[in-house]
Amino acid sequence: MHEHPLQRFFKSLREQPVFAWERYQMRDVLVIDHPLCQAVFSRQGAQLLHFQPRGQKPWLWCAAKWPHVGAIRGGVPVCWPWYGRHPSENAWPSHGWARLLDWKLLDSSSAEDGVRLHWQLQLCDWQVDLHAHLGERMELRLSTEHQDDMPCQLSQALHAYWRIGDVGEIALSGLEGAQGYDQLSRQSCQQEGELRVDGGCQRVFQHDGELQLKDHAWQRELCIDTGDSGDTVVWHPGARPLLGVTWDEISEFVCVEAAAGGTDSLHLAPGEKAHLSLQAWAAA
Repeated sequence: MHEHPLQRFFKSLREQPVFAWERYQMRDVLVIDHPLCQAVFSRQGAQLLHFQPRGQKPWLWCAAKWPHVGAIRGGVPVCWPWYGRHPSENAWPSHGWARLLDWKLLDSSSAEDGVRLHWQLQLCDWQVDLHAHLGERMELRLSTEHQDDMPCQLSQALHAYWRIGDVGEIALSGLEGAQGYDQLSRQSCQQEGELRVDGGCQRVFQHDGELQLKDHAWQRELCIDTGDSGDTVVWHPGARPLLGVTWDEISEFVCVEAAAGGTDSLHLAPGEKAHLSLQAWAAA
């Protein structure tokens, strides 16, 4: 098992502040050390890169090496204001601008039940806010306000990379009977029984609410709730290579994402808001 690259910030036994900015691989990262959990955010993308409740193994996977510029692979990238490829501009980056830009940290606070953070990004006539509550659980809420006087289209995702012992020893339950689309075979699908992703998976399910990630190698179960987003995306590259990621690392994650507007873009009227949420907790 490879150690999470960002656990390096928590090896010192000295008393640490709850929030501390550090510089790592040419990015500004916010290191969070609370009695209930440890976490790391990147200012670029307001991206939660590491989350680990006390006494547990890490919940999120992150690549050991990051590109000098561009998106960081791992954690929970905010894919916004489009998810996947842009519907008309092929030269624009996949998954939108939000994960490439620096966000403002408007507020951070600590309490007995964990930490709360409020990140914000202003882009043209859009405002997007990310609220995080981290403690024994992980809660992320994304809110978009359309401030233009014309209608617009939007798609978005909280693209979570979950850390696992081995991709060949996991199963997802809670999707039984869900209708979806298999992007590898390019055909509709319906999930029968538990979903196993060893060998590759890229499916978009018409599903919201809770599912269970059963990790037999680490003998744990995480409950993941994609809220009322409308779509739950399950992805793993299988044998396909990923730029900047070693073969050993590829076996250590699976993506289970909350998404909205990926099939049919959301249409926002002037002043209208769109919401997306992702929560997780350890099964009892």
